[in-house]
Amino acid sequence: MSQTTTPHHIHTDSPAAPGGTQQATSRLRRLSVNITPAERVGRVVLGLGAIVVGAVLLAPAGSALAVILEVLLVAAGLDLAVTGGLGHCPLYAKLGHVPASLRRTT
Repeated sequence: MSQTTTPHHIHTDSPAAPGGTQQATSRLRRLSVNITPAERVGRVVLGLGAIVVGAVLLAPAGSALAVILEVLLVAAGLDLAVTGGLGHCPLYAKLGHVPASLRRTT
């Protein structure tokens, strides 16, 4: 009996990449809070405001430059709202910044 292999029937028997499970687990781990409660509220309020203003201005936008700037305003608003809602700022984490009120003293 002969078998023909078509592209949609190709199987690989290679083992999973080492550390694959660890990578999946690290993606699921909870992010640490590195933004103070007051800053979180400010980020959410400003972010939602930027989203609304950007969306309102986007409707009658006339030039390509105006559209680009308004889309950037909405994107910045989304960033502020999401980081404020989650309480985690990836830039703060990358820079190692932790507000004094959130530092643990031992």
